[in-house]
Amino acid sequence: MLPGVSRFQLLSDEQWVLIEGLLPVRTGEQGRPFSGARLMVEGIIYRYRCGIAWRDVPAVFGPWQTIWTWQRRMAGDGTWDAML
Repeated sequence: MLPGVSRFQLLSDEQWVLIEGLLPVRTGEQGRPFSGARLMVEGIIYRYRCGIAWRDVPAVFGPWQTIWTWQRRMAGDGTWDAML
């Protein structure tokens, strides 16, 4: 494994550049801190790739509830369809 590369990084930088503009961005509103979009997308990909329950997504991606919420919203608003 290359130094500084996590085994949980699923998207190459080239892949990320292609989809980054399609994802939600920080709104500037007060509330909970914005979680990094790349980390959320990679958590979703990891979950489907491994076929695990949402609760079993490794903590390195953040809270599973947040990852699930991102997936639900992106599926509902067509973001996943646009990325694919």
